[in-house]
Formats: sequence, C-alpha cells, structure tokens
Amino acid sequence: MRRVYLIVIAALMIAPFVVVLGVSFGASRNISFPPDALSAVWYTELLTEPDWLAAIGRSLLIAAIAGVIATTLALAINYVLWRTGSGFAKATFALGLGPFLLPPIILALGASLFWAEVGWYGRMEATIISHGVFFVTLPLVIIARGFAALTDEVIEAAQMIGATPAQVFRTVIFPLIAPYVCTGFALVAIISVNEYLIANMISGFVVETLPIKIFNNVRYGYSPVVASASMLFVALTVTILLILSRITDLVALFGTSKDT
Repeated sequence: MRRVYLIVIAALMIAPFVVVLGVSFGASRNISFPPDALSAVWYTELLTEPDWLAAIGRSLLIAAIAGVIATTLALAINYVLWRTGSGFAKATFALGLGPFLLPPIILALGASLFWAEVGWYGRMEATIISHGVFFVTLPLVIIARGFAALTDEVIEAAQMIGATPAQVFRTVIFPLIAPYVCTGFALVAIISVNEYLIANMISGFVVETLPIKIFNNVRYGYSPVVASASMLFVALTVTILLILSRITDLVALFGTSKDT
C-alpha cells in the first residue's frame, strides 16, 4: 500500500512536467497535449530571438552576482559567529533567517518602497542586491553546518606551526567548508533565476528577467515558447544539482543521513 501511495504521489508530481515537455516539443503554434508532431522549433526561437536571449542573460547575471553576495554574507556571518560567538554575531545570524520567515509579498513590497526612496527603482542593481540579501538564509544555514563539522584538532595543528588566523582560514577552514559554500551559491542562483515576485516589484518590466518575460508573453496569449523556457528552468536546475551531487554529498549537506 505504501508503494502504491508513493507511486501515485510521484505520478502527480511528474505529470505537469510531462505535459509542459510535450508542449515544448510540439510543432503546432497552438498549445496542445499530446502534440500532433514533434519539433524543436520553439527551443530554436527561445535561443535565437534577441528578446528571449536578453532575458536569459539578465537572469543568469543577476543569479550569479546575487549568489556571490549571499554566500559572502553567509560566510562572513558564520565565521565571526564560529570564531567569537558574540551576541552581535548571533543576532545577525538570526536576522539572516528572517527573509524565509516572512511572506515573499511583504519582502517584495518593502524592497520596492526602499529602492523607490533610494532612487534605484527599476535598476538591475536593486534586483541583484535584493536577491543577494533575501536569499541569504539558505547559504547561512548550510555553511553553518560546515563550521559545525570543523574539529579543534585541525585548527590547533595549523596554529602550532605558526599559521596566522588569515592563513588558517585560507589553507584549512575554507577548503573544508568549500562544498557547503558551493552548495549555498548554487541554491541561491537557482532560486534567483526562478524568482518573479521580488524582481517584478523592484524593477517592474524595466529589467525583464526570464520569469518576467514569460509572464509578459502569457499576458498576450500563450505560446509554446513559454513551455520551452519553463523546461529550460528545469534543465538548469537539474544540471546544477547533478553537478553538486558529483562534487559534494548533498544528502549530508542538508543534514540528512543516507540511512534514513
């Protein structure tokens, strides 16, 4: 009975992807499933049309820089907390958990009002900084697990041979927590590429990311190109997770035992 239940749940989760995949490879301009004929024409349009390519490029650029910002903040907060254990560091860590405790619409509205006051509303920089700050929670928690796994023996051995704190961090600590940093960066990038609400409320349609481009396309009539763009999201996410699974232990990084 348990196996049947899991199969049904899996089928319900996979079904939307199968439908979108079928539509993306349909030859007809009308959205239909199953497709009457197979074609890659919509992927060709997605990857050759200047407007679509520009939206993809913006999304990737925002995701990459936001990932760097988020992981840098998370790494600095965790390092200070691990090294000093100060109340300020603990408060900053707790503050970093805040974005995932608030509804996205509240974050988006607050950011929109802030950037309007600053005079950066409608600028890509505002979207990048907002994504980097609001998505810091994931790398913050993941990198914290890396610092928790550090042993005093390794640190003391480096200090005994005369290594400075900076040398200890560069040669001992960072190599050990690098998988956690890479995982945090990748997850922020994935979320940023797929994020619509914050980007839309901060930049409107001035900075047209791929999710905003998809929404704009849907407003004026559904096109199979939207399905192709959606599958591009899926392919990018799966590819990043597969790469991470080869260079890191994703199950362990998320705090779950392989035996459970």
